[in-house]
Amino acid sequence: MTAVLKDFEQPVPESVPGKPRYVPQSQRRILCVFPKYSPSFGTFNNAYPLLGRVKAFMPPQGILLVAAYLPQEWEVRFIDENIRSAQPGDYRWADVVIVSGMHIQRSQINHINAMAHRYGKITAIGGPSVSACPEYYPDFDLLHLGELGDATDRMIEYMDLQTDRPPQQIRFETTERLPLSEFPVPAYHLIDLNKYFIGNVQYSSGCPYRCEFCDIPELYGRNPRLKEPEQITAELDAMLASGNLRAVYFVDDNFVGDRRAAMKLLPHLIDWQKRNGYPIQFACEATLNLAQNKELLAMMREAYFCTVFCGIETPEADALKSISKQQNLMGGMSILDAIKTLNSYGMEVVSGIIIGLDTDTPDTGDRILEFIRLSNIPMLTINLLHALPRTPLWRRLEAEGRLNFDEKRESNVEFLMPYEDVVELWRRCITTAYEPEFLYQRFAYNMEHTFRNRIKRPLTPERLSKKNIRKGLWIMANLILRIGILSNYRKTFWAMAAPKLKTGKIENLIHIGLVAHHLITFAQECGRGEQAASFYAQNVKAAQRFRVGSLAR
Repeated sequence: MTAVLKDFEQPVPESVPGKPRYVPQSQRRILCVFPKYSPSFGTFNNAYPLLGRVKAFMPPQGILLVAAYLPQEWEVRFIDENIRSAQPGDYRWADVVIVSGMHIQRSQINHINAMAHRYGKITAIGGPSVSACPEYYPDFDLLHLGELGDATDRMIEYMDLQTDRPPQQIRFETTERLPLSEFPVPAYHLIDLNKYFIGNVQYSSGCPYRCEFCDIPELYGRNPRLKEPEQITAELDAMLASGNLRAVYFVDDNFVGDRRAAMKLLPHLIDWQKRNGYPIQFACEATLNLAQNKELLAMMREAYFCTVFCGIETPEADALKSISKQQNLMGGMSILDAIKTLNSYGMEVVSGIIIGLDTDTPDTGDRILEFIRLSNIPMLTINLLHALPRTPLWRRLEAEGRLNFDEKRESNVEFLMPYEDVVELWRRCITTAYEPEFLYQRFAYNMEHTFRNRIKRPLTPERLSKKNIRKGLWIMANLILRIGILSNYRKTFWAMAAPKLKTGKIENLIHIGLVAHHLITFAQECGRGEQAASFYAQNVKAAQRFRVGSLAR
């Protein structure tokens, strides 16, 4: 059942460092638009009402990077439609409209294109979705395929020299990538970070592993490319200047894909935290074998990494082998022991769980729920398997005739178990995992066995600022009103919250209250059939929600 993996294509080479940038001849006005997400598990949208100004999960770093790379002589505007929709006046102002996004945003991306064309504007699209599947976007004028590099320069030159839409679509494909060490600081000055749940930063690109369901190695390569540590601290400085953040997520495909590089970065993060009074928590994505490197873990603890997302996917060894995820089985350390090790360094583990693998049986749900109980992981992205283009999984299922593109389905995979049984298995797992009492039990474990292992941050003026105090009081008032009084699980909430109020553990209470509220209410929506079972595909249900919302424009 193990997929046969093809030899990966040779990675796109990097350009020579210091290559001069294109110098424009004309003035241009560029509108960068990031499309709205349909509400899902990963957007955390159910927590936003508790946070006041927050409207979106994290800034779209890719298109902010492009905005920063555009010629400084040009006027650039940025709109994140998760915060506000682009209006007719925005389109009229622009000469060119640039869009980026992922497959799940496909409907919204094409809608933005249609709106821009309504006003006669040149449209361009780049990013992961179009790079993997250019055929998804037949009506865009310009396609940017691949990473930032020579294609970007050629596209900028085209936009500089042309004022009318081209008679047919033009593709710019990267043949030389810009070294990450030459990436500019994303254009944080164009956004208000106070409107985002968390901030984000990228240190590396690529992952050495070949998980069957993942498209990262084929899009970005297997040898991680790196920024310089000084770039990361400069980006953190820029984020602090743009808003009052509580956490920053490293969106690297695998934070420890190059362990020596991570060891090089961490002293800079530690120093930055100390110089700035430990203003934020860090989070990252990493393979579970991170638990085997105690020196690395100790440095991450000192840098105040509090959360690590690990793609555990399944607790079953045979299933891990079938999806080429053997790295979860390396080193003789069990998955549960690895989780406890990460907890011992103060890091709360977030896990990916996939339902619908070929090895699943009717008993898989019971085994997953038992794993959740034993691991005490509070948050797990319990997700129905979906085949992404440019993955070994897609190619295997295509060869087996097991891809199904019926828009009414929750997944494009023909499972070996009956389809309805798999969907019901997912629904039972996610609703049971996020029953309030069960979820709070796992948070209680982490309070005792994880949170207490974190370093004690100094009570600096930055942390005790009036702005932070007002923000904390606002969130507490909302927790008490919206959950403690109005929610359908208020009794369970008070059983958790009352002891923490008495002992003064307000930060822990706020963290648990915010995260748990989204998980609990999202799971309840899943139980009512209001949410999609695959968070990577936009099925008819999600698309209909978008279309209804777009009618108001």
